[in-house]
Amino acid sequence: MADNKETITLTIDGVEVTAPKGSTILEAAHIAGIRIPTLCYLKDVDNGIGACRMCLVQVNGSPKLAAACVFPAADGMDVVTNSELIAHNRKINLQLLLSNHNRSCLSCVRSGKCELESLCWEYGIDDADFYDGERRWGGIDDSAPHMIRDNSKCILCRRCVAACGNVQSIGVIGASNRGFKSEITCAFDLPLNDTACVYCGQCITACPVGALYEKSNIDDVFHAINDPEKYVIVQAAPAVRAALAECFGKPIGTDAQGKLAAGLRRLKFDKVFDTVFSADLTIMEEANEFIDRVKNGGKLPLITSCSPGWINFCEHYYPELTDNLSSCKSPQQMFGAVAKSYYAEKMGIDPANIVSVSVMPCTAKKGEIGRDDQAGAGYPDVDYVLTTRELGRMMQRAGIDYDALPEEDFDLPLGLGSGAGVIFGATGGVMEAALRTAVETLTGEDLPNVDFVDVRGVKGIKEATYEVAGLTVRVAVASGLANARALLDMVESGEKEYDFIEIMACPGGCVNGGGQPQVHADVRNFTDIRAERAKVLYDLDKNNPVRKSHENPAIKEIYATYLGAPGSELAHKLLHTTYVKKTINKPV
Repeated sequence: MADNKETITLTIDGVEVTAPKGSTILEAAHIAGIRIPTLCYLKDVDNGIGACRMCLVQVNGSPKLAAACVFPAADGMDVVTNSELIAHNRKINLQLLLSNHNRSCLSCVRSGKCELESLCWEYGIDDADFYDGERRWGGIDDSAPHMIRDNSKCILCRRCVAACGNVQSIGVIGASNRGFKSEITCAFDLPLNDTACVYCGQCITACPVGALYEKSNIDDVFHAINDPEKYVIVQAAPAVRAALAECFGKPIGTDAQGKLAAGLRRLKFDKVFDTVFSADLTIMEEANEFIDRVKNGGKLPLITSCSPGWINFCEHYYPELTDNLSSCKSPQQMFGAVAKSYYAEKMGIDPANIVSVSVMPCTAKKGEIGRDDQAGAGYPDVDYVLTTRELGRMMQRAGIDYDALPEEDFDLPLGLGSGAGVIFGATGGVMEAALRTAVETLTGEDLPNVDFVDVRGVKGIKEATYEVAGLTVRVAVASGLANARALLDMVESGEKEYDFIEIMACPGGCVNGGGQPQVHADVRNFTDIRAERAKVLYDLDKNNPVRKSHENPAIKEIYATYLGAPGSELAHKLLHTTYVKKTINKPV
């Protein structure tokens, strides 16, 4: 929506509408409560190409229809959004899209939640008049560890291209060829995994159809659960509880924490744990690493390492900054390492028989488990990763009634987490959690207020300065890789100087991860889903009796009885990792 105090007045379907100057017809219609259908337009990826022609409207009686998503609204304009002519043209556009579309809808991962499918239902299309013509169906690319690209279902809306290029500044996919032969490919028709793709999955959440989807581990996990020789444990990331309910038709911003634990238990996992525990563990190690670098002249700024999409980006595009990365593994990997060492010993379980499953809001996590140096206990830290979407489908397949689930707690001891660990799922959350522990460690005093609000919010880049125990600590937070690139370029040029930086690959952080439930463009264009989901986590933090990672009793226990102290030799073996300097792929 245009951010302008000046306004214009126009008429849409006989309704007088006042809108900010600079609004499109689509935005002005939304103000009037009038929905105009779209397929290619997605506000937060800003493609602005009007390619699908589903938002056609009539302006000032002209017989030439205009695309409402890119047509500027003007003072005195008379717009018609619903007429026989408009409906006829929209229907033809849908039929043309279907003529080159693989209509295996019953088995499609987006069945029932496909934006093309819903529009066909609205316009009464049960067949395509042009379906018997020639079709251009590209192949399936399953080369990457995290996702599958099926061009037979692509409608060339280019939302994925805009997400990859504009939002993430990666640009490894784009439109190639012309006219009927146009398709979305990688440069030189390379497989996706041979490019500098960072596995963030933002293209998946942007796709309106089933052309892009994560590689599923549902069958693998069900098989493990049903194997009597295996002890199958599961961890659930903080952001999953802020979005799982959407898989069952609940409003965005519904807290699913209690039902999440209950649902996982009904799926018959042997133990149901919480990644918030290992988020707290991450803070203990990362805060210790930061203090050590500050006091002993280590490499600064220290940059967080929780987001595997960001780690891939750094290795590909900023290899010169890999020495600035925290050596801490992500909470997912720390959890797996602890589960197959500390927990296995505590419970008398052979770690070879433990199957470690994680539920994540992130597709890059599927690639992370295959990285080198991610087997702290001598076994892979994590065996399988499920996205939030996959968990929703598993629960549906198992016949679990979400509404009937009780509110349950996670199992102990690896299910106990602080409020600081919960907010890891929102941009700025890792920074805030680290500051709560680092400040109290440096000062030796209790914080009078644990809320570091300067690093909260969905703004792409945030900065703050804190005076702590005689030290000036300059921090920055970035989410979305285009923002990360802008921030890092300022650091490298000397324009900005920081001591501590948090970067999350996905805009808004993990709450908006590539593995979260897809949101229909009608909602996403006018609702900040990042803020709504983040509010769930901040409310959980506020109501948690323990709001600092170092005060989590389970964390105190593991250091007292097993790890020794943050940064110990055993902690480094289990909880820290290394990085690779890859080819520099910066744009010229």
